[in-house]
Amino acid sequence: MSPFAPPTERKRTGLSWAPEIPSGWKIKRGKFLFDLQKRSVQPDDDIVTAFRDGHVTLRKNRRTDGFTNALKEAGYQRVEKGDLVIHAMDAFAGAVGVSDSNGKCTPVYSCCTPKDGVSAEFYARMIRAMALSGFIESLAKGIRERSTDFRWREFAEQPLPMPPFDQQLKINAFLDQETQQIDGLIDKKTRFISALNDKEKAMIAHFVRRGIDATAPTKDSGVEWRGVVPAHWQRARMKNHFKQVKRQGFDDLNVLSVYREFGVIEKASRSDNINKTPDDLSKYQLVEPNDLAINKMKAWQGSMGISPFLGITSPDYVVMKPVGEHNPRYMHHYLRARPMPWVYRLISNGIRTDQWRMEPEKFLELPIFLPSMDEQEAIANRIDCELDRIRDLIEKTERSIALLKEKRAALITAAVTGKIDVRAAA
Repeated sequence: MSPFAPPTERKRTGLSWAPEIPSGWKIKRGKFLFDLQKRSVQPDDDIVTAFRDGHVTLRKNRRTDGFTNALKEAGYQRVEKGDLVIHAMDAFAGAVGVSDSNGKCTPVYSCCTPKDGVSAEFYARMIRAMALSGFIESLAKGIRERSTDFRWREFAEQPLPMPPFDQQLKINAFLDQETQQIDGLIDKKTRFISALNDKEKAMIAHFVRRGIDATAPTKDSGVEWRGVVPAHWQRARMKNHFKQVKRQGFDDLNVLSVYREFGVIEKASRSDNINKTPDDLSKYQLVEPNDLAINKMKAWQGSMGISPFLGITSPDYVVMKPVGEHNPRYMHHYLRARPMPWVYRLISNGIRTDQWRMEPEKFLELPIFLPSMDEQEAIANRIDCELDRIRDLIEKTERSIALLKEKRAALITAAVTGKIDVRAAA
């Protein structure tokens, strides 16, 4: 029998996300498969987090930044290694898994222990398959966009397919082997993208700092962070090329945003921008093509760029119009390339962790070394050509990763709902 052969006898379930299962499987509600636990926390317990990729682990094992820490841990509960953990608010997005750690977690989580004949690992995969099918979201009593409230009382009443315990274990073993291979490919491709991104940054930094003529004589710039420059490049200051402006009252134009990764973009072009645009845009600033827009709180991360658009942007940003002669494409790459974000950090004042304000007056005093307009154009053309090639590779690799993830999800769903018989493979 092929390890991917469908079982010969099947029966209807009435479940939208698993309409048929093998005839030898049962249907049981969640409360007959798991027990909800409510344990007291221990003094030395660290926080356990359920991530959307199904990984449930100590928060410090993944990262320590980007989280909001509760001032009071009212209602926190102990979670133990081997618990099935369901994140009530994020289960719809896959935040369900088996904890690999002891610790404590928010009361928003359901910590469940399996009854006899039940594999927590098997049902973690099944519930994630439910989630990715959209079923959990369809149950929504949503209190915020793209979220649901999938607590124990909802899970406890859900009818779930239940294969014999030995089959649960065989499905686990099969999926462990298959997903490990797929995950290995995804990891390899992800590292390739990371290498391409590093190559892109190094390429841009090289060309804007040294030009495209490797034989050109060089000279010491006299600026510690700038090092040597081509001998024929001319020194100036940013104030010779930009002047701060604040033009308001253009609220009929499109809203622009500044991204660390891209520079200035139209805000509506990105679905991941969760910052709500206010109804009153009268104080938003005009940005014209070739203006420089800076997020002064995040300049040290590279959040600035020369705008290719006409639009308006936040009154908290700095907008500068060009006053000197320079190629806007070259200048865009120069201002965002290494080591400039590091330089912006040097001239910024600390407000709090990860918030460093760069005052425009200090930016305008920075030295800059520029080649002729013709050479700026040639450098910008060379950079854009190389970028097209690198980004085409990144796009193709990202598409192949997306296909692998789809294959992985489809394989898991097929296995945990009995669409394929894996007993011969396990």
